[in-house]
Amino acid sequence: MTGERVEELLRPLAPQVLGALVRRYGHFDTAEDATQEALIAAATGWPRDGVPENPRAWLIAVAARRLTDLLRREQARARREDTVYRWVLPGDRVASAADEPPADGDDSLILLFLCCHPALSPASQIALTLRAVGGLSTAEVARAFLVPEATMTRRITRGKQRIRDSSLPFRMPTGAERPDRLAAVLQVLYLIFNEGYARTSGPGLLRADLSAEAIRLARLVHRLLPDDPEVTGLLALMLLTDARAPARIGPHGELVPMAEQDRRRWKADQIAEGVALVSAALPRGPVGPYQVQAAIAAVHDEAPSAAATDWAQITALYEVLLGFSDNPVVALNHAVAVAMSRGAPAGLELLDRLRAEGRLADDPRLPAARAHLLELIGDRSGARDAYRASAARSTNLAQQRYLHARADRLRDGD
Repeated sequence: MTGERVEELLRPLAPQVLGALVRRYGHFDTAEDATQEALIAAATGWPRDGVPENPRAWLIAVAARRLTDLLRREQARARREDTVYRWVLPGDRVASAADEPPADGDDSLILLFLCCHPALSPASQIALTLRAVGGLSTAEVARAFLVPEATMTRRITRGKQRIRDSSLPFRMPTGAERPDRLAAVLQVLYLIFNEGYARTSGPGLLRADLSAEAIRLARLVHRLLPDDPEVTGLLALMLLTDARAPARIGPHGELVPMAEQDRRRWKADQIAEGVALVSAALPRGPVGPYQVQAAIAAVHDEAPSAAATDWAQITALYEVLLGFSDNPVVALNHAVAVAMSRGAPAGLELLDRLRAEGRLADDPRLPAARAHLLELIGDRSGARDAYRASAARSTNLAQQRYLHARADRLRDGD
């Protein structure tokens, strides 16, 4: 088996191995180090020696032995070499890591809940999820968010320490705590996906590896919680949005807005799957924001052309979405939908209200939306200035180039 195929096999196994170790022995930070060393051993040895009959059990056994070694080393540093490291497992049974047979269950979802612990900041939740559940290296996570590897190392280390200090039991949250914890998990996956689909800074527009990882993890949650309508809605939203990715970038890396995209390049299989998922989730109830966003994405994706888009339905769906929270970005998208369904002046009036509120003062999307609507009503000068204002606020180079190009096309006399 090639090294690339081995990496494909290891990625879904990584959180299962880490989850098995944390469930059985605790010590999240040390178990994570041991898991990474087992994965490295597999990545270097399996292409040469072949994949073992039970890859998961092999990884757990190697990681457990390494965990024992690491814990004994910590013990030695604390000048306790006279005893072999032992600790009490649930039920007051004493054992060492290497003594335990591998479990058959998949603890990946519990591990995901643990990484999204409410004691952690959103940045730490995202970093720890990508590291521990997604299997990305610290360097890969750092590159994804354009921070130095040392900074990301500290962020991940602090997250592990907070989990260790919280003494949170390794189990699925139950009772009243479960909805909030699940909401945190879904929010983290949503943020990871968005950063991959439209990165906030850097040279390119997309981070396909991040959006793909978010979809993979959302599939994991959906597989284990298939009857939760919001889990289904989030997976549908990701699939329907990611389906447009091949058409979002032009031949020279430039951004292509949806109205100008070649819809033949959209991923038809993902659209079909996403539409089926949201269609199944909506009647189940209760309806939540991810389902509504997925429904909006489905209306866009099912339109045969930009001109044929059902903007009236999209406007109505955004009004439902506004009922969940007073989110200024949702209000911005609603204003654009109003402009497309009821005329640009009506949309501009809503955008002017948003601008007066000041909640999107530094967000490049507000002047970009104004520029588009001003262009529709023929105010070329105002649109040009708004495009340039949006470019000045953007930290993504591909978006900046697109906005400057739009402004340049509106120069007087063109």
